[in-house]
Amino acid sequence: MKDLFVVTHTQSIHHVEGRVGGWYDTSLTERGRRDAAATAERLAVLAGGRDVEIFTSDLRRACETAGIIAARLSCPVTETAALREISYGDAGGKPQAWLDTRYLPAPDHDRLDHPCGIDGAETRRDVALRVFPSIDAIIARSCQTQIIVTHGFTLTLVIAAWMKVPIEATGFLSFPAKSGSITHLRQDDFFRNRAVVGLADVSHLQD
Repeated sequence: MKDLFVVTHTQSIHHVEGRVGGWYDTSLTERGRRDAAATAERLAVLAGGRDVEIFTSDLRRACETAGIIAARLSCPVTETAALREISYGDAGGKPQAWLDTRYLPAPDHDRLDHPCGIDGAETRRDVALRVFPSIDAIIARSCQTQIIVTHGFTLTLVIAAWMKVPIEATGFLSFPAKSGSITHLRQDDFFRNRAVVGLADVSHLQD
């Protein structure tokens, strides 16, 4: 049985400053560090003493979240740019209001390749083309309990890759998640079905 726990990084400085995230690289807040510790405790219960390996986005807020989890579980961490948040290009680090007045939502006929009107921003397809191979490589490993630390937008494509949803069918997918959420994915050994056992759970976090 393969268990994959997908964690969205906890609260980061750009959240409280009202700035656009994406590839803008900020650290966790004090609240973020507390929430990461609470997330680590929940994952320790869910892992049940089994061997674990962690894979994380290489952006600071994800790495710090993963580091706190790894310290609790005494397991290795592998950083990769493939698990980064979607890039908002020139908007990264700017006030959210700056992006809100310029962002062009994708039309129904062009969900994957729409450029959103921001120079340097990634499309949904851009993100999928780096996330899907990364997830395939992670779950092909022999370790049966794995943790992925990533970001809110990227979570949807991690789940899609796990479920083997074709990239062309991901245009309208969205799995909203709060910071510090845990999504539990499982593949059984007999039927080989891939299930979503728990989606974006934050019951381990204090309000």
